[in-house]
Order: sequence, then structure tokens, then C-alpha cells
Amino acid sequence: MDMKIEEYLAQGGKLTSPGNVPPRYRGELLRLMASFVDSELAGAAGFADTINDAPGIKNRIAAAKITQEKLDHAGRVLGVMGEFGGDMAAYDRSHDWAARMDRDADLSAARHGDDMRLSVFHYPLQGYVDAVVLNVLMGLATVVQLDEMKRVSYAPLADTFREIAPREARHVELGLNGLRQIIESDDGRAQVQDAIAYWMPKVDATFGQSASQRFDTQARFGLRHTTNDKLRELWAQRVNDLLLPMGLA
Repeated sequence: MDMKIEEYLAQGGKLTSPGNVPPRYRGELLRLMASFVDSELAGAAGFADTINDAPGIKNRIAAAKITQEKLDHAGRVLGVMGEFGGDMAAYDRSHDWAARMDRDADLSAARHGDDMRLSVFHYPLQGYVDAVVLNVLMGLATVVQLDEMKRVSYAPLADTFREIAPREARHVELGLNGLRQIIESDDGRAQVQDAIAYWMPKVDATFGQSASQRFDTQARFGLRHTTNDKLRELWAQRVNDLLLPMGLA
């Protein structure tokens, strides 16, 4: 049965409900969703702490909007996960989403702790400039990754990611607005450049290893289509395209 499913999915087939999902597919699908949910919850928790650091009401509103929408995005995907059984309310309460590790820790791309957040969300933020830079760099990575996830073979999840994607793209725009304001200040450009140097390799690591057995498995199920290296290349190009005109690349 699994082989027939794989052949169907390899030809672009879609699955539409938990009832017709085989066990191996289910495991990979839930892992993919958990990584997104945990990263959104952890990202929102970290960003929430910087809302009051933002200069001016408009910037605080933008920071609050990003935080609220990331929580909403996590909730939407949790809704899809809930269709497979389990207590999603308990899931949300099961981890300390604001927990962070040492800022100088070398976490590479590996998972740490007992949740599935991307490694970048284990690092603490240091103030508003740091948060804006991470929002732009990781926001661009999220946009690239969502372009990939909008094609997943589980149709309800693909639909959810298509709804989420435009708002995540807007988060990048809000971050770029903040970045332009920061570099106009006396020492803002230097602070931004320091933050970029810190966060670039950590966001880069979120794309995973070049040779990934998990990618091969997920590709067979139609859950992935583009290699980690290609996604990383697309992200790096978008970062360069946006930061170069600002003199930051």
C-alpha cells in the first residue's frame, strides 16, 4: 500500500484527510507541522519581549502585529495537526516557548531541548535592533520555505500555508521599514551590521544539511520538492537583493 501511495504522490497526487494517510507519511507530515508550529511559537515569544523596546508607537504596533500573527499562524497549523488526534491545547502548554540558550552556543542545525523549533529560535535577542535584523533575515527564510511548503501533498496543510504566506511576507516588509529607520541614526548602521554578522549563519543553518536523508524521505511523499541547498541559495540571493541597496550586503 505504501508503495502505491508513493507512486501516486510522486506523480503529484494529493491526500485530503487523515483517514487516507499511511503511517510513515503521517509521521513525516506531523514532524513538518510541529517544526513550523514550534518555530512560530518560539519566535513570537522571543519577539514579544522586544515590543516595548521599539522606538515610537508605530514600531511597537508593528512588533505587536508580527507577534500576534505568528501566534495565529501556529494556531492554524495546530488546527490541521489536531485532525490527527491529540490535545492541541495541551501541546501549546507543553513547552517554555520563551526559553533560550547561551547566545554564543554552537547549535548548528540540530534540534535541541524537547520541542521542534528551528535552532535559530534557541538564541536570545538583545534589544530592538537585534530583533529587527532577525525578523528580516529569518522572515526571508520563512517566505522561501513557505513557497516550498505551499506545495506539500497534504492538501489541507498546503491550503493553510497559502493563507499564511502573504502575512509572513508582510512581516519582512515591516522589518525592512524598521531597518531603514535604524540605519539613519548615528550608530544604527554599525549595530545592524553587527547583528547581520551574528544572525546570518544561524538563519543559514535552518535550511539543513546539503545531503539530507530526511529530505529524500519527504520528497518521496511529496512533502518536499526543492533541495536544502537550492532553498538556501534562493534565500541568500533575496537577502543580498534587499540589503545591497541599503549598503548592508
